[in-house]
Amino acid sequence: MAALSELLCGLRPSLVMSTAIQDFLKELNTQRWDDHRFYHHSRINQTLHLISAICFLVAYVLLWTDPATAALLGWGVSMVTRQSGHFFFEPRGYDHINQVTDEYKEEIKVGYNIKRKIVLMAVWAAMPLVLWFSPSLGGLIEPATNTMGWLHDVGIAWLALAVAGLAFRVLQLTVQRSFFTAVVWLTKIITDPFHDVWLYRSAPLHLLRGEWIEPAPQGGKH
Repeated sequence: MAALSELLCGLRPSLVMSTAIQDFLKELNTQRWDDHRFYHHSRINQTLHLISAICFLVAYVLLWTDPATAALLGWGVSMVTRQSGHFFFEPRGYDHINQVTDEYKEEIKVGYNIKRKIVLMAVWAAMPLVLWFSPSLGGLIEPATNTMGWLHDVGIAWLALAVAGLAFRVLQLTVQRSFFTAVVWLTKIITDPFHDVWLYRSAPLHLLRGEWIEPAPQGGKH
């Protein structure tokens, strides 16, 4: 009996860890599914997300050798492409497929909803202007002396904004929901480029066939 008790005690931490991993993956899949079914109906939006994801993967590689260029690519191409899909092509208003209002989707959004994105993108757009008119940021950094130096500083500023934006939302989610939800969301955001390449790989083909909106699957669920 003692030996059996010791064996069970040894297995208990493994079982707890296994359950924790399962819960984490379940929540991650739920967040990914909600993000897709609520915010990616448009095939144009899906195609733009595919382009964005590919550029993000390139930026991930550049991040190890040239962080400024990685940030310029990530923000200047990937984020602009991605957010253009949401702002200009994704249907707004009542979601007949999921039978929810746009206001409801904005309220329950785990990540950055439209209002938060507007604030984030406004800060992003202002940073190059600030560095152009105040290259030293009031003496905080060494001022750029040419265009390439200015671009480098813009890239570093955008990289700092990315880190700050992620950290800020993680803190918000921790306070509003839970640390668990926040960590899952952070994992989702970081791994989205890999997931989006696979998920939206056929979106351009659907567009070429004239399909503008992804049809609801059988059963009424998108």
